[in-house]
Amino acid sequence: MKSWVIIAIVGFACSFFSLKPAPTPYENFYARSLSAFEKEQQTLLDAINETPIPDGKDEIIIRIRQLRRKLKASDFWLRYFEPVAYKKINGPLPVEWENEVFEKFEKPYKREGAGLTLAELYMEEPGFTKDSLAHLIQLSINAIAPYRADSITSQLSTYHHFFLCNRLYLLNLAAIYTTAFDCPEPGNVIFELRNILHNVRDIYTFYDQSFPDKPISKEYLELYNKTISFADRQPANFTQFNHFTFIKDYINPLFALNQQMIQQYKVQSISFNDYTLNNSTNSIFDKSLYAPQNTKGIYSLVEDPTTLAEIRAVGKLLFYDPILSGNNMRSCASCHKPKEYFTDTVAATSPAFDRSSRLPRNTPSLINSVFNHLIMLDGKHISLQGQGKDVITNPKEMGSTEKDVIEKVMSCREYKTAFKKFLKLTPEEHNVTLNHIVSAITFYYRDFSNYYSPFDEAMNNNKPLQPDAVHGFNLFMSKAQCGTCHFVPQFNGVHPPYVGSEFEVLGTPADKAFTKLSEDRGRFEVNPAFETLNAFRTGTVRNAEFTKPYMHNGVFNTIEEVIDFYDAGGAAGRKFSISNQTLATDSLQLTATEKKQLISFIHSLNENILFESTPGKLPVSSIKELNNRKVGGEY
Repeated sequence: MKSWVIIAIVGFACSFFSLKPAPTPYENFYARSLSAFEKEQQTLLDAINETPIPDGKDEIIIRIRQLRRKLKASDFWLRYFEPVAYKKINGPLPVEWENEVFEKFEKPYKREGAGLTLAELYMEEPGFTKDSLAHLIQLSINAIAPYRADSITSQLSTYHHFFLCNRLYLLNLAAIYTTAFDCPEPGNVIFELRNILHNVRDIYTFYDQSFPDKPISKEYLELYNKTISFADRQPANFTQFNHFTFIKDYINPLFALNQQMIQQYKVQSISFNDYTLNNSTNSIFDKSLYAPQNTKGIYSLVEDPTTLAEIRAVGKLLFYDPILSGNNMRSCASCHKPKEYFTDTVAATSPAFDRSSRLPRNTPSLINSVFNHLIMLDGKHISLQGQGKDVITNPKEMGSTEKDVIEKVMSCREYKTAFKKFLKLTPEEHNVTLNHIVSAITFYYRDFSNYYSPFDEAMNNNKPLQPDAVHGFNLFMSKAQCGTCHFVPQFNGVHPPYVGSEFEVLGTPADKAFTKLSEDRGRFEVNPAFETLNAFRTGTVRNAEFTKPYMHNGVFNTIEEVIDFYDAGGAAGRKFSISNQTLATDSLQLTATEKKQLISFIHSLNENILFESTPGKLPVSSIKELNNRKVGGEY
């Protein structure tokens, strides 16, 4: 090759690579924060290897807690960019089987946790070893590598990711950072909260230096500084911290301002963290905050309001029509009684299809079921439509078949005319299927999840809330430990970024006398594993006053009984041995007054739902024997 050609090529390459801009102050701050945390991780690991165990136990715990402070300098990025790796840095559980949005496309898989929380908890176990402790920290160190990958660091050169990281951070401030969800020592919760608030202000400073054309609004920064001042003035004891005011007056307004910037700057996401979140929602307590379920089902492409109203009207008729059952005597409304908050408040479990036995589980309310990623108490289904089809064809529930249901429904002129019209608007446009029928039903009952409670009105519109309810919420988020499983804003098992549903092992008894435990294996039947045995999806606390009985088997009839069960430590508190219980086993030491305040808060989550009257009649069928069926069924 000619020398001048070589020189030209080399010169071009140098010119090309010199075009890459120098890192911004924001990118440099990210790199420094990551390196500082990794250095402290290694220092901790060295200390574990060099310190005598168990004599040096207290020293190691102090070092772990110091490292947690360093973690808060980077937590803003770490949780958002790579949430699976984050479980190794500060996983709240040793093994997780909870789903992410991708469980809708693949089977759940085992994700091991490691890092600081588990290391501190592990040191409280009898017989812990230095090697196992060091392993938890080594895994935490290894988990830093993904955060240096180009796929992540390249995002730092644009402004888009910042406002999405900030949104998750604000959601976590409301739902996680003020509880003991991933902080094993409750006494450190507020200390860590203050720490992260101050650290994130530094991130804001470097961001604004680097992206002056997409700045954080002055209004946001002023309110954020007031938020820091509020947290700094609050008691260090998280049971005395005013969670209610913190969220209502500071975090929720900050969330609204961040959402406005997301809209103003046309922020775009490339992360599954944002899969369900709505960029147009300006309150954490707006029912449109996140949407894990497609309530339209097969009618997803339909936007015309008139057609949607027609689909809903047909769905309502079908909900009350026993034509869906094998004996034409049972409807959806038989178990999910609309004016009983779409559940059955009369019995622990509803009658089975044979009318002589009982179903094994309590009927869950359909209200707010749209805010779960997994449906059924064991998470068997990923969609409301899948759940509906299963119930209709289940021999113990409605005892029908897809073929029979379609034949009977289409024998009614009113249904046939409607579905022939709807058919043209769906991907399955040749024949009416069970998908068309069930999707109309889910579209009908979804509307009852769009109502608000006095607590929501306090958060959204600054309306007054009873003092006992405020005290109850503060207890809910702290001493009572409810907020570590029932997360803001739906108070169910879906926490930020709202892409998964959690399951818990409580040790529910088979009877009130606690003579034995329930034999229902729960999530294990769907995803067999030691961690999932006797685990059930965490339901919402909303409308709890009206949705008795409680627990998967309906064993408790009052909220007081449920609170007493939790207060005593679940099954372990009753001297039953459950090695995988996730509920805290120690007594919460709640006073009688505190229990009443908790109930007052729970009542403040009662939603002002406008229930509808039942249909006056059902569509006439060309099959004469079907025309004796009763609205709502017979049992």
